[in-house]
Amino acid sequence: MEITVSTANELRLTAEEFELIKQKIGRTPNFNELCCFSAMWSEHCSYKNSIKWLKTLPRDGEKMLVKAGEENAGLMDIGDGYGVVFKIESHNHPSAIEPFQGAATGVGGIHRDIFTMGARPIASLNSLRFGNLTDAKTQHLLAGVVHGIGHYGNCFGVPTVGGEIYFEDCYHTNPLVNAMSVGILKNGGTISATAEGKGNPIFFVGSATGKDGIGGASFASANITADSAEDLPAVQVGDPFQEKKLLEACLEVIKTGAIVGMQDMGAAGIICSTAEMSAKGNSGMRIDLDKVPMRQKNMKTWEILLSESQERMLMVVQKGKEAAVLQVFEKWDLPCSEIGEVTDDGLLKFYMNGTLEAELPAHELVLGGGAPQYEREYKEPEYLQKIKAFDAASITIPVDLKSIAEQLIQIPNIASKRWVYTQYDSMVGAGTASTNAPSDAAIVIAKPTNKGLALTTDCNSRYVFADPYKGAMIAVAEAARNIVCSGGEPLGVTNCLNFGNPYNPEVYYQFVNAIKGMGEACIKFNTPVTGGNVSFYNQSPDGPVYPTPTIGMVGLLDNVMDKMTMDFKQPGDVIYLIGVSRDDINSSEYLHKIHGVEFSPAPYFDLNEEFNVQMIIEKLIKEKLISSAHDVSEGGLFVTLTESGFNNNLGYSLNTLKTIRKDAYLFGEAQSRIVISASAQHSDEIEKLLTISTIPFEKLGTVTGGDITIDGDNWGSITEWKNKYDHAIGNLLAGHESEQSLTVL
Repeated sequence: MEITVSTANELRLTAEEFELIKQKIGRTPNFNELCCFSAMWSEHCSYKNSIKWLKTLPRDGEKMLVKAGEENAGLMDIGDGYGVVFKIESHNHPSAIEPFQGAATGVGGIHRDIFTMGARPIASLNSLRFGNLTDAKTQHLLAGVVHGIGHYGNCFGVPTVGGEIYFEDCYHTNPLVNAMSVGILKNGGTISATAEGKGNPIFFVGSATGKDGIGGASFASANITADSAEDLPAVQVGDPFQEKKLLEACLEVIKTGAIVGMQDMGAAGIICSTAEMSAKGNSGMRIDLDKVPMRQKNMKTWEILLSESQERMLMVVQKGKEAAVLQVFEKWDLPCSEIGEVTDDGLLKFYMNGTLEAELPAHELVLGGGAPQYEREYKEPEYLQKIKAFDAASITIPVDLKSIAEQLIQIPNIASKRWVYTQYDSMVGAGTASTNAPSDAAIVIAKPTNKGLALTTDCNSRYVFADPYKGAMIAVAEAARNIVCSGGEPLGVTNCLNFGNPYNPEVYYQFVNAIKGMGEACIKFNTPVTGGNVSFYNQSPDGPVYPTPTIGMVGLLDNVMDKMTMDFKQPGDVIYLIGVSRDDINSSEYLHKIHGVEFSPAPYFDLNEEFNVQMIIEKLIKEKLISSAHDVSEGGLFVTLTESGFNNNLGYSLNTLKTIRKDAYLFGEAQSRIVISASAQHSDEIEKLLTISTIPFEKLGTVTGGDITIDGDNWGSITEWKNKYDHAIGNLLAGHESEQSLTVL
């Protein structure tokens, strides 16, 4: 078979990249080799259109034990001799084609990144985006994704403790499915994804290799079109029970001391794990592909190399300790085959039945090695002119604000997500702190210590669409705010950067400015970026999705018992707003969903102001002066107060400020605001502390026995509002023929 530039183009390589490959290996590659370059130089594996900007993010910190990019996931010190490992990744394109397996294998893959490093996963989170909920396709995708996440996590035995879900028209064709895993390990127990030691045997362990997932990395590096369903083989098939056995076997085999290095076979399969481990160890490998366990006959060389079959690991074992490894995997009834050995020439040599099928320099394949790095053209999107032209004065203040509030609290982006999270087991493993009283972030116990981990995923993509720089800062700030409101100290960030086609200058503008804003905020909050994922090409013929730089953040509580919750505790408690109420309805759910305004600026945000508000909340919690803390986000102050009342069926009385428009006061989403409640006996001390610190605050009113009263008007009981909030989705879908696809309702 003659290999030409047309062959390269069919494999999603450019003519320039084809010439570069020929230069690097000194000849024209054969088809197997070109397939390897296609996978490894795809955006999904090489970050070729993003790495230059990713390098500008803050990646160092005093508590970082592993720097970004050094291993499969970030590792940060939590004290008492333990570290927390965490990472978030996308599985967007597979989920768009086959939502159940796409989401399930996304969960499985991110957990493997954690236990590959020697850590035991203890918690899972997610961040999801879909189109209009009343649309039949959205319901199909949503039902499949939620089922996939719940099925894999529940069977694997790791609790799903938190997440977020939004519905916007731009995600109709391209849903976003971002999965985060968090694990714990003893300091010094990290296993590196490194191949070294000439002659050390290489083992393939886990599930047999099939044709599922072939070309998945390249598939993830292209736009979704009407023909994308034909790429179904690029969607992997997961087996959570097999992964559970693999987890236990890997953690057990690490204790034998026989493992030199280990890496999961995720994107791009065998070629990726062999190349990355070899490049990191400045070594090479000789691999006999016919020794790889296969579940399908007559697989071609390139199919074996690129298969993304799930629940597989590559291990480098110390020569002479093979028996100990085989014994562990035999105990767990898992395939374990010696398929090659480490070499010292930097080359990957793949043989099939003794015939050399591919020979490649490992370093030239990988990120940071020979993979190309581009800096794309970018320009300000034309739609930003519409945003700048918006005038809030054009929006008439509704007369019946109670009616508006009733509509607002039933919007899918705000209303209860109970119909989703009840499908997830949040208590399996008994490491989740009590869920009876909710916090802004999920709290899990960092066993065997008494420390708590505060975990969250956050991003309001409409804010980023309105202002990529400010919107990305807000995403980091809200994640930190949720951690602080829960009693934790922010530690570090993992990100999942979901954008459209990077060759579109307006999309690349969004990406570049989001990176700049994210970096500035991470520096301010001392939350280095430990790693993450870039997902480009979230774009269909209808256009790109909103820029969605999802932030996964981990925080630390020195004692898990010190967690703070968001719920009001008793009638008579005083309610304060920490921060400033502003005459701002920009990019709010109220403006977008009630008034139908698509283009408006991002809400008010000042980074220093945000930081100061968080610091005073941290102090109030540590001094045990407050009973609850809940940040103001989607839906504004009204939704924040009302949500705080749900858990204990407590209402509140509120007197609005007369100096700003009432809809902005109740429903605006200006940032850097937190609602707290406290016993009346602490009122003087709180006000004195706030006055001394010069942090703006406002005494809103008091907690009541059950009714909501605003400016003297009774808006009804908290139970009535809770009923609207809890049943909003069912009411929305009532009468839609496709309602049955969401069987949880």
